Amino acid sequence: MTNLPVLAIIVLAPVVGALLIMAFGRGQIAPKAIALVAGTVSLTTSLWVFAVYDRAAAGYQFVTSVPWIPSIGVSFTLGVDGISAPMLVLTSLILFTGVLVSWNVTERPREYFALLLLLVTGVFGVFAAVDAFLLFFSYEMAVLPMYLLIAIWGSTRKDYSAMKLTLFLFAGSAMLILVLVLTYWAVGANTFDMRIWASHSFGAVFQKWVFLLTLIGFGTLIPIFPLHTWSPDGHVAAPTAVSMLHAGVLLKIGAYGLIRLGLVMFPLGWADWRMALALIGVINVVYGAFCAMSQTDLKYVIGYSSVSHMGYVILGLAMGDRFALTGAVFQMFAHGIMTGLFFALIGFIYEQTHTRVIADITGLMRRTPLVAACFVIAGASSMGLPSTAGFVAELLVYVGLVIQSPWLAAAAFIGVVVTAAYVLRMLSRILLGEPSAAVAPIHDAPPLRFVPMAILAGTIMLVGILPASLYTIITGSVMPIVTKLAGG
Repeated sequence: MTNLPVLAIIVLAPVVGALLIMAFGRGQIAPKAIALVAGTVSLTTSLWVFAVYDRAAAGYQFVTSVPWIPSIGVSFTLGVDGISAPMLVLTSLILFTGVLVSWNVTERPREYFALLLLLVTGVFGVFAAVDAFLLFFSYEMAVLPMYLLIAIWGSTRKDYSAMKLTLFLFAGSAMLILVLVLTYWAVGANTFDMRIWASHSFGAVFQKWVFLLTLIGFGTLIPIFPLHTWSPDGHVAAPTAVSMLHAGVLLKIGAYGLIRLGLVMFPLGWADWRMALALIGVINVVYGAFCAMSQTDLKYVIGYSSVSHMGYVILGLAMGDRFALTGAVFQMFAHGIMTGLFFALIGFIYEQTHTRVIADITGLMRRTPLVAACFVIAGASSMGLPSTAGFVAELLVYVGLVIQSPWLAAAAFIGVVVTAAYVLRMLSRILLGEPSAAVAPIHDAPPLRFVPMAILAGTIMLVGILPASLYTIITGSVMPIVTKLAGG
């Protein structure tokens, strides 16, 4: 496989699957089977890339480049480093499990699975892009399918939520267009290759304001406070697999883009705005946790918890040292798996009970012990308990915080306490006690539904018990960024 364009296979397998679905995916089974095959191809290939990636050499590997628009220097250039490799694995895991979770979709399955694969093609393109234009193109490619998937197959104010999500993300992308144009002209070379851009020395004033544009553009997607309000509504309105992709990988595009086009390109601008970014991170952590605690709908709880947990990513990017930045990327992966599991579980419960109201759901442990066990694992990772992926991620971020700003660490720790409170309260109410009237008729998930839950729960535990499997690949690519930020 070393001679194959493996990254192109990962990125293009879903779009090829989407085309096959539109051509041959008639009936109920064919589109699902094609989507599952496409997801399997991307998953196995991304796991292979993750396994054979040379951690000692670090840097971009498996690079593939084909001219696209030569007149302006745009190329279809793909590459993977220690930051993007875990994101490819995360995306392929969520895609594979999301297809299995969606197996019971009966309304227009052909269009549903084609759009799902197109969305993931855009996400893969962002994480594998070395060309800045390709990165932006892939980001835009993911937005339109998300709108249609929510507006057609969603629930709970789906039209409002889909339009709100799209308007917020397009507003952010308008900022990113300015970033691309300004940076392209400032470099003065006929290229969008981010490796060449990163080697260019931009002026301090230019970096200050272009970094701010980058922060707003990608920060809308992270989402940063106060540009976060679209995200919980989008979580709640989306169908199960789309909620998994929304929380699991779409939010990570914002943080990933801020690393690639913010920290790497404009270290002086990062230095100017890092404390403001850190303050936003603390607000995200604490505010999101309190909002989650006040919710009565299970999806809203996880939606606002995502705002809170992404605050740790923001804090890691703001601190910019080895521990915090590695922790930020680790948290991107850990949070993606954890929220993917939560939404898969909530989707199953909603299909059986037709309610997401916490007060109406009690006694799950007696009726669905396997599902209840997965809820406990997801909750433990959300609280950052040892032996889970969430523990390692938050620990690394807090080490960086304590070293650089103990006061910020103390303020952010409020979020840890509140998170433990709302997660334990949620789990105790829905798992313990006598089965409620809504829960009484249901049984444990059938194999087709439990397998994706088990995969995600097992990943949480595997990464938590063997964190070096993820840490070593991340830190090798983080260190050059840390060095550059230290110079800034």
